[in-house]
Amino acid sequence: MKPFLYVAMILVSAGLIALILLQIRGSSLSGLFGGDGAIYRTKRGVEKTLFNATIGVAILFFVLATVIVLVH
Repeated sequence: MKPFLYVAMILVSAGLIALILLQIRGSSLSGLFGGDGAIYRTKRGVEKTLFNATIGVAILFFVLATVIVLVH
């Protein structure tokens, strides 16, 4: 069961990295360095879907990490 958990952790980690990079790519270059500007925008469409997917995958990442620690 442990090898399955490790493979799942690697896949979830790669997915989380990809989702985060997709969000950064969608913003301007200044967002990459923390200079987001003072304009408040609401997330719509694909941007909102990416944001929600990132939260879901991050939660899955922490659950998997906890399970791996408890099983080990």
